[in-house]
Order: sequence, then C-alpha cells, then structure tokens
Amino acid sequence: MIKKIISLAAAVLLLAGCGSDERSNILKVYNWADYIDEELLGEFEDWYEEQTGEKVEIIYQTFDINETMLSKIELGHEDYDVVCPSDYIIERMLKNDLLLPIDRDFGTTPDYTVGVAPYIADKFNQIEGHGKNANDYSVAYMWGTVGLIYNPKYVPEEEAKSWNVLLNPEYKGKILMKDAFRDVYTSLLIALNKDEIDAGRKDIGSLSFDSSDGSIALVENFLNSFKESVSGWEADFGKEQMTKELAWMNLSWSGDAQWAIDEAAEMGIDLRYDIPAEGSSVWFDGWVIPKYARNVKAASYFINFMCMPENALRNMDMTGYVSAIGGEQILESMTDDEEYEALDASYFFGEGADSVHVNHIMYPDKATVERCAMMHDTDTEALLKMWSRVKGDSASAWTYILICVVFAGLIGAVILKYTRKSHRRKRYSKRRKK
Repeated sequence: MIKKIISLAAAVLLLAGCGSDERSNILKVYNWADYIDEELLGEFEDWYEEQTGEKVEIIYQTFDINETMLSKIELGHEDYDVVCPSDYIIERMLKNDLLLPIDRDFGTTPDYTVGVAPYIADKFNQIEGHGKNANDYSVAYMWGTVGLIYNPKYVPEEEAKSWNVLLNPEYKGKILMKDAFRDVYTSLLIALNKDEIDAGRKDIGSLSFDSSDGSIALVENFLNSFKESVSGWEADFGKEQMTKELAWMNLSWSGDAQWAIDEAAEMGIDLRYDIPAEGSSVWFDGWVIPKYARNVKAASYFINFMCMPENALRNMDMTGYVSAIGGEQILESMTDDEEYEALDASYFFGEGADSVHVNHIMYPDKATVERCAMMHDTDTEALLKMWSRVKGDSASAWTYILICVVFAGLIGAVILKYTRKSHRRKRYSKRRKK
C-alpha cells in the first residue's frame, strides 16, 4: 500500500511538471481494486518502449463501484486513458457518447485483441450501442456467471440446482444475497420465465432487456417470499462467511465462488458452486477509452498488451476471475484431466473443445451458458426502488450478528487477501513450469 501511495504521489508530481496540454508519456489507468497483476504495469512500460520507441509511465488508480467511475468521467471530465466498466455501463457510456473507438493499428506489433473468445465477442455485439458496435469501442477483459455458492454439508446438491432452494425455511438465517440489484434481477427474471422460454413464447435475449412493471413485480414477489431467511445483503464479505460456515448459501458471482472454494478447502471445508437449472445471467467487464482520454495511442497498446495470452493467464491467477481471452494456450493451461470432469466448452474455445477437462466454475458447460442472459442498462430507477422495497424491512437479529462478526474479522480478511495473492503467484509459477 505504501509503495502504491509513493508511486501515485510521484506520478502526480510528474504530471504537474508536464505542460497542461501534453502528457504523451503518461498513461492513466482506472480499474477495479485487486483486478490485475500489478507487476504487469511496469512490464507494460518496458514493452511499450520496445514496440514504439516511446517512453510511458502509468498512473494507476482503482474504484469499487461502476457508478463512481462513471461519475468522474461523465460529470468531472476526468482524463483517464483506460477504464474497465461492466457491460451495462459500457452501454450507458456508448449511449452518452463517452467512448472513443479503440485503434487496433499496432504497426508491426501483433493484434492480440483478436484472441477474445467468439462467445464473448458475440455477447458484446448484443450490447445496446445506440448505433455503435460495442466491439469497436471496448475489449472484453473478464467474465463470469451468477449462481449459488453452497455448503453440501447442509444443502443437498440436488436441491442447490434450483433457485427454489432459497424458499426452504430450513435455511432461515443461513442465506446471503449479493447486494447487486441488476445481477439478481436479471438472473431471477430469466429463471422465473423458464417455462415461457422453453415454450418459445419468450426469447432469453429480449427478456434480458425487460424492466416492465410486470417483470419487476414478478422478481420482487419471489424475493419477498424468502427475504426473511436472508441474514445479510453483502457486497464482499459473503465469500468469507461461507468459508467459516456462518452461512450455508450465497447468491454470488463465480469469481467469488472460486475464491471461497479455494480458501475453504485449505480449512477442510467443502464448498461448491452451481448455476441453477432454471437459468441465470452472465456478466462482463471490458477495457474502454473514455472520451476525455489524452493518450489514446498508449491506451490502445495497453489494452492489446492485456490481451496477450500469457498476461491473461497471469491476471487470472492473481484475481481468481476468468479472462475473456480464448485460444489453445489458455485451454492448454486450464486443462486438467485428473481434477475436472469433461464438459463442452466449444462455445469459448472453438471446435475440438466439446469434451475438455476444465473447471466448470470458470467455464460452464455449453448447455448451462445457453440458458444465461447478459445484463443491460435497463430502468435503473425502477430496479433500485424495487431493491429498496425488498431490503427495507428485512433486517433481523441475524443481520446485526453478522455485521459484528464481519467487523471482528476485518484483520483476518486483510491477512487472507495477501495470502490469496501469494497462493495465486505460486499457482502461476507452477503453471509456467509445465
């Protein structure tokens, strides 16, 4: 942390020394916290000079909420060169004309952005660009799914394969919900319309744009039917509570699930993750160049650099999330015949990957992915009001107990964070030796 502060302070001084209209040797990157192998930042500076003959220094800052990042750009006109918003925010930025096209003319340098998996590129084609193709203005970085982390010691595997498991009163006080209204809404809307989708009366792609009063009421009623069983609405602490068996189920993201499963295994606790059979949602984060960027060239090269397969692997190892980059090098590194059952990942890795031994949390089976929809920038105000109504009177004794436990475990969480980074690096080192 001290190193980061010193680096940022030095960069600010460097900026102050530059002319107000000139900072071609500075690249400002704005990304999610703990969402990159930070050693790559310095390596990019060296690589960029090798490719272009020009020097560049990165100013690296982090955010925790999409809307915080967006506000700084839209209202504050911050001159970040590269940022990493989520899918629905990319839609909003395109709608509000806040993005510049990515220049893929890298001269003699290969274009590594072509390594984005076809499935991901197709999903980005589905982003509502308001006349613009999102693939021209963004390059996918990480992706994942929404599902259930559960402890099979308390929740049977077959029961966890349906969203109806949340309705079981036996799990009262043992359920955690991700405090992410759009993720939860889209996932449950798809699930609750399973019969309509199967009958061909509704299309999953169109449904993912639906924020009508009837659809919001449908999801709200389902949430209300089990909200008394929810012990907490969490932004980040849920995975840790699962590792301590303080909760038995957590509606969460696949990346958090993988982290929880890895950490729990070291404590002798078995956790699992499934996408319920009724359907769910997929999410994506992507690199973009904001409208007020002042070093578009270096920004484009940075995005290209992050798409190099070896760098994609390093970022996966460090963060626990799954890169949007496909190809043989990624598949070979992710394959483990001894640990994983074979599944169909041809949607991501192409022909010949219809029976590969990869982690189903990171790469769900094709049939599972086909019943998942992506999120869109639908009626935010209406969804927020619904979310507020559901959560408004759901606090219980369990909630307050959980809050106390979380505060008591903050120190442990910090230790776990750095331990996790150490584990990621060890796995990366082992992988490189293969």
